[in-house]
Amino acid sequence: MASQPDAQQGGTSLLKLAAITAILIGFVLVSLRLLPGSPFESAATARWGEGPAQEQSDGREEQAQPTPSPSPTLEPLPFAANDLTSLDIDGWYAWSVLDRRTGEIIGSENMAETSTTASMIKSWIVADYLRRTVEAGRTPTETELADATKIIRDSDNTRTQEFYNNLGGSVTIERLLSHCELTDSNVAEDGGWSRTELSPRDTARLGECIADGRAAGPEWTDWLLEEMRSVRGAGDFGIRKVFPSAVSETIAIKNGWVDRTREQENHVNCLAIGDTWTMGVMLRYPVAQGYQVGMDNCQKITEALLAEPL
Repeated sequence: MASQPDAQQGGTSLLKLAAITAILIGFVLVSLRLLPGSPFESAATARWGEGPAQEQSDGREEQAQPTPSPSPTLEPLPFAANDLTSLDIDGWYAWSVLDRRTGEIIGSENMAETSTTASMIKSWIVADYLRRTVEAGRTPTETELADATKIIRDSDNTRTQEFYNNLGGSVTIERLLSHCELTDSNVAEDGGWSRTELSPRDTARLGECIADGRAAGPEWTDWLLEEMRSVRGAGDFGIRKVFPSAVSETIAIKNGWVDRTREQENHVNCLAIGDTWTMGVMLRYPVAQGYQVGMDNCQKITEALLAEPL
């Protein structure tokens, strides 16, 4: 039988063992509550790497940065810079398209070369007349608006000459070059409106100048665009004819066609303004072939430049 001191020493050892065991169990339980993903994890314990803010080493909170939204992707234009060498078009031709959303211009290698505008320039003459009338402090009369309609829709030459004279003749073309920031074009040598020299690239810029309100001014831009959508008769050809009717009726146009006796050439030009683009196509070819060849070729060029068949 053990002595009394031995019994007391044995009891003390058991108490120490029990205490150590309790401490170890407590440490394990606490560790399990702190361990991420443990079933004993405390709901109040922040998970690693989660939460709206994280603690920096200096004790400050670093706010979570919002994820930037992706930039919207622009819908592609209906046109592409396709190779047109297979079209077998007689004479000189050039084209240009301007993206109204970005200002980017694409076109043929010769898109900066000029040709005479013929009636295409009437879109600027009417725009300049409307804007300057407002700048002079008055509203265009019903007679003036009726004349402007005849100029745009029916390409009336007599009324065009009257507007041109009232605008100071070739001074209005000088305003066009500066107001619409054209880079390639020139006033006609003879001072007339029909022989104004414009490039396809500047034709597309003229379209944008009309569409964005600089040409006619904010009060009359919508009116002018609607008149250009209403072009009829001989002047209704070219670019917009490629599109289905639901689209073509939204496209504003002003075309030009003339036979140049001195050069023995036909000059045929097409200007079109869509929702997101403007376009210019210009052609010169032997006079004996007639106007219709140029009108058809303007449409043929446009169709060949479509990014996808309609």
